[in-house]
Amino acid sequence: MQRKKFNHILVPSVDLKTENINGSRHYVLPDGLTKLKSVTTILSEKMDKTALLEWRARVGEAEANKIATQAARRGTAIHSIAESYVMNEDMVPLYRKAMPSNIETFKGIAEVLDQKVDNVLGVELALYSKALGCAGRTDLVAEYDNKVSIIDFKTSRKLKSADWIESYFLQSTVYSMMFERIYKIEVPQIVILIAVDNEKTPQTFVMERSKYVNRVLEIFTS
Repeated sequence: MQRKKFNHILVPSVDLKTENINGSRHYVLPDGLTKLKSVTTILSEKMDKTALLEWRARVGEAEANKIATQAARRGTAIHSIAESYVMNEDMVPLYRKAMPSNIETFKGIAEVLDQKVDNVLGVELALYSKALGCAGRTDLVAEYDNKVSIIDFKTSRKLKSADWIESYFLQSTVYSMMFERIYKIEVPQIVILIAVDNEKTPQTFVMERSKYVNRVLEIFTS
């Protein structure tokens, strides 16, 4: 079966090592001295966790931990498949090792990537900003419908409402701001692709990043 080959115009990348400090992930900058909290750590610390705590209380700690662990493993697997796919790698060896359920989940994402994405600037790209006091890795920077975008892959057991995933939009907005600062390339758009159990097509949220900049500055510079 013939598959799409993505055009690559990759920006120079830097490898940032990570350290766990007091239970929080930090990235070590190229100077070897500066250590910045991850974007997800800061969002977790500063955003309202009432809904999460209520859910954990409702299902019980043991079940909540089990679900979280399974979700993390699945998310890692889907990210790995997506990275290889966008980098035009031979998928046969990866598919042979991957769980059939993860391959099936990725098929919907692949269809969106084939139809909407090209001109890849970065995959699993490390980004940082001393001004924002954070660092992280963005899943994909590429053109989505011919507009440079931060594209983030998520998995979910259930369909999501945009109101429930503000942190996803803020995370991608931070990445867009850091990317612009480092590479001087405008990133006006953020895209969240959520592979949902028992749904053939991923939920797709396409947002103008300008909508979230003020909120990002409020969280990351206060």
